[in-house]
Amino acid sequence: MRPPAGYVRFQATWPDRCGSHIGVFGLTNMLGRSGRLTPEQERFRVEHNAWYDAAYPDPSTVDPTVYDHTVNPGAVAWFRSTATHLIARVDGYLEILASHGVACVRVESDDPGRIVYADDVQAVVVPHHPSRP
Repeated sequence: MRPPAGYVRFQATWPDRCGSHIGVFGLTNMLGRSGRLTPEQERFRVEHNAWYDAAYPDPSTVDPTVYDHTVNPGAVAWFRSTATHLIARVDGYLEILASHGVACVRVESDDPGRIVYADDVQAVVVPHHPSRP
């Protein structure tokens, strides 16, 4: 049996205009900001986003350039596979996205790209190939 990969990401199955695959949180937030979520889905989004904000650091508050497209083109966040308490809560976001016809995929990798930020539960990386992780 193969050991689990070191990093896990949940993302859109298609690239955006810049060639990046938007993550599950970004996709759900886009639906919420555009008013397309049901009241229950919006409540879930707000409550769970707040939980995640409290559960681990926002990399951009530690390093404001981490998501700067000029400095780190295509940078995206990955969970460390050991952050099971964070990964377990993603299912609710995936259910919301599925109910709106937004396809997502779980991606695993031991080498998702050049790490530009890391802590005990996540890493932000610039993918080796911007159009695919």
